[in-house]
Amino acid sequence: MATRRQFIGTASAVGAVTLLAAPPSAAADTATAVVNPERQARDAILAVNSGMRSNYAVLKSDLIKYLSPVIVVQNDAKGGKFTLIHNGTQESVNPVSEVFELAKSISHVPLGIFSTVAPYLSDKVPNLPHAERIDPHDLKMVAFKGTGTTGWISPLQAFGATLTTARQQLDKANVPQEMVVSFTKLLDAALNFIDVSVKSKSFDMKSFEDFSGSVYGNIRTNMKYAADAQIAGVQAIMKKWRTKIGEEGWKDLYTVVLSQWTTSVLNQNSIIIKPCMNPAKVDTHLIDLPAVELPKDPIFVALDNLARIVQDNIAAEMVFPVDQEVADALKGKQDLLSDEILDQLGAVTPGVRQSSAASSGDVCPFQKAQAAQA
Repeated sequence: MATRRQFIGTASAVGAVTLLAAPPSAAADTATAVVNPERQARDAILAVNSGMRSNYAVLKSDLIKYLSPVIVVQNDAKGGKFTLIHNGTQESVNPVSEVFELAKSISHVPLGIFSTVAPYLSDKVPNLPHAERIDPHDLKMVAFKGTGTTGWISPLQAFGATLTTARQQLDKANVPQEMVVSFTKLLDAALNFIDVSVKSKSFDMKSFEDFSGSVYGNIRTNMKYAADAQIAGVQAIMKKWRTKIGEEGWKDLYTVVLSQWTTSVLNQNSIIIKPCMNPAKVDTHLIDLPAVELPKDPIFVALDNLARIVQDNIAAEMVFPVDQEVADALKGKQDLLSDEILDQLGAVTPGVRQSSAASSGDVCPFQKAQAAQA
C-alpha cells in the first residue's frame, strides 16, 4: 500500500516531468504554490485573535444564563412589551392601556397620507416659509416617481376608505370625549384633503402642509393621552416587579430598551424607567440598544449584548489596570482606538492630546475643498 509520503512524492515527480513540456504560464502557476513565509507568519499572528474571539464568545454564551435581574423592553405600537428575567424565569407583559395605541393610530393619519403621496411630489423645493429646512437632495430621493403620473390616487382612496370606517365607529370606541373630538376633527380634515386631491387629480407640498398644519393641535391632544397612558402603565409594572424582586435585587437591576434608531435618543420608555431604577447605577444599568428594526429574537439580542457589557466591565479593570481612561472606554460605547485616532487627526476634543500640524495635515479631501472655496 502506498503511504501518504509515497503518494506525494510520486505526484511531485509527475508534476516535474509535466513541467518540462509545459508553457511558461504553467511554470508560473507552480511557483505560486510555494509557501509564502510572510503570509504564513501573518496567519499565525491572526490566529491569536481568532482564538481570543472564540474564548470571548464561549464566555458570553455561558454568561447569558446567569444574567439577573434584567428587564428587556421592546418598543412597539402598544407602548412596549416588557419582559422580566429573574433567577432563570421569564415573565412578559404589555403594561400600557390601549388608549396609547388608539391615540397614536389617529395621530399617524398625516404620516399615512404622506407615505402614499410622497413619491409623486415635485423634486424641487417649493417656496414655503420653512424651505431652508428641506434638504434638496433628500427631496429628490423621496420624490422618485415625480408629478407625471397619478398612481397615488388608488392607494390614497383605499386609505381614505379605512379612515371613513374609523370615523363612523368613533362613538362606540369608549374613549374620553376630548379624544373623540380630536379624532373627529383630524379624520374629517384628512378625508377632505383626500377628496379634494382626488377630484382635482393634483396635490403639492403646500396643499399637504395646509392640511397637516391644521390638525397639529389635535395631534398634541392625542399625544397628551398617549403619554398619560404610557406613564401609568410603565410605572405600574416597574412597581410590581420591584416588589417581586425585592430591594436587594432591584438595586442591581439592568434594563435593556430595544428601539429603532429614530427613537433611540430620549426614548419614551427609557425616560419613564430611569427614575424607577437605582439612581446610583442607572447611568450604567439602563441600556438603550437601537437598531434599524426590532430583531426576530429580541430577548436573545438584548441578553447577548448585555452579557458583552457585563463581561467587559470586569475585563476592563483586569486587562487595563494601569490606565483607567482606556478601561472606561472598554466598559462603555467608546472604541478603544478612538482617542488615538482623534489624536492623530488633530481633533479638538476635551481630554484628547493634540497632534502636530504636520501629522494632521489636510486629512479630508472634502474639508480641503471647502477651505479652498471659503
